[in-house]
Amino acid sequence: MGIYEVDTLIEQTRHLAAEYRRATGKPLPVTTEIANHDAARLLELEIINPPPGGYDAVGKTGEREGLRYQIKGRAIFDEKKGGQRLGQLKIDKEWDAVLLVLLDDNYQPISIYEASRDELEGALDESLKSNRSNRGAMSIARFKNISRLVWSDAEGLIEEELWENSAN
Repeated sequence: MGIYEVDTLIEQTRHLAAEYRRATGKPLPVTTEIANHDAARLLELEIINPPPGGYDAVGKTGEREGLRYQIKGRAIFDEKKGGQRLGQLKIDKEWDAVLLVLLDDNYQPISIYEASRDELEGALDESLKSNRSNRGAMSIARFKNISRLVWSDAEGLIEEELWENSAN
């Protein structure tokens, strides 16, 4: 490891990305790295480097132990603006679940949602019938509807039995 710890570098990256966006109106393409770091830190995952193509991390403890996760991240700059989409899911690869890490305009984590492969494949099959989306593509709103909130900045780690999806 170099002089700097990864946690320190990620914090500096958050600050730089937020300042760059405020100065130019354009985001820096760092959301994926920040989201991967936050998911690993907050949910006790191990990031796989280099990723094998289907997943980004593996759970280390508890109910996530051994599960392979695709991690998607999105910075939400304007909550009123809808239509944001999740990155393409790697349907043809090996993985168990997807995590969506939502970041605020300072690139700080707001919430993390988790959905299993079965839930996502069912939802994607439904959307194919409407001819509105490509296989593996989904809106953030749709993902939030079928997933469960597993971490929030207000609550921290959320146990499964405490969460219900009535607000989405």
